[in-house]
Amino acid sequence: MVGIDEVARHAGVSTATVSRALSGNGHVSPATRLKVEAAADELGYVVSSTASSLASGRMKNIGVVVPFLDRWFFSSVVEGAQKSLLKNGYDLTLYSLTGGGAERRSVFDHFLLRQRVDAVIAISLELTATEVTSLHALGKPLVGVGGPIEGVRTLTIDDVAVARLATEHLLSLGHTRIAHIGGNKDLDLDFHLPTNRRVGYENALDAAGIKPAAELFMTADFTMRGGYQAAKQLLGNPHDRPTAIFAASDEMAIGTILAAKDLGLIVPRDVSVIGVDDHELADFFGLSTIAQFPQGQGAKAVEILLDQLSPGKHLTPTLNTPMPFELIVRSSTAQTPR
Repeated sequence: MVGIDEVARHAGVSTATVSRALSGNGHVSPATRLKVEAAADELGYVVSSTASSLASGRMKNIGVVVPFLDRWFFSSVVEGAQKSLLKNGYDLTLYSLTGGGAERRSVFDHFLLRQRVDAVIAISLELTATEVTSLHALGKPLVGVGGPIEGVRTLTIDDVAVARLATEHLLSLGHTRIAHIGGNKDLDLDFHLPTNRRVGYENALDAAGIKPAAELFMTADFTMRGGYQAAKQLLGNPHDRPTAIFAASDEMAIGTILAAKDLGLIVPRDVSVIGVDDHELADFFGLSTIAQFPQGQGAKAVEILLDQLSPGKHLTPTLNTPMPFELIVRSSTAQTPR
């Protein structure tokens, strides 16, 4: 195998310069860095993770904790983080907490506290003060995605504003009987996303002078099947059927479109549908949605984390970073029939 000495001779620099150039730790001029990288590529040199960790005191490995892996949003955030970590020479260890409270305690009390990861990204998890203190006590930087966590650098989406924008889009098309499919109580845990999206929906109706109707609210589990079942109940009502439905996720919105089809309804002629996420299938179904760019959230979380691991290389000065969202109008929403 090619060693660091050979790379140094080929590039005409010292082994210390090669180490700094390839690890990203320490100052090296851009020209020298390019020369070293070119020499390493030409010789097929691969940095030893063991040697690198011994030299830097780091494992070059980031722990990423998610509540679910079988949901498009979470896997997309992880994908964005992984791409950015690979570019910066870091590995990723993934922890999924589908097992509930006992599994969460095991991850935070044991796995993350071992010297296996340099830092942690927590996605859609409202960390407790104990979890935060334990990680910080061991010098493990931490970034949260999904909502504010006291004392932690975080990325947040204003879910109230997201839901308000989706509902306002339907109101602007003349709809007044607008239903909402939100999350059930089992999902209203960390950061209370289902509650916040319902609040945004109701705020938009209130501002338009429309009283939210209890019969126009259904809960589901953020899956297509759950959205399908909830929409069947809303659209199967022979009296005062809603002319529009705002689903708290694209997967539930797609389920709504499929339910409308099975009931012989045409979207958007008979019912308009809008969701949240900009799921990879949203364009295929012509779904209007509020995009929240999950891969961008993952990449931004890595940027903030690297700023903590190597201060001064990146500029992310604020404790909380609001993330963008955008209304994308497709063919699933239209003006209400007169």
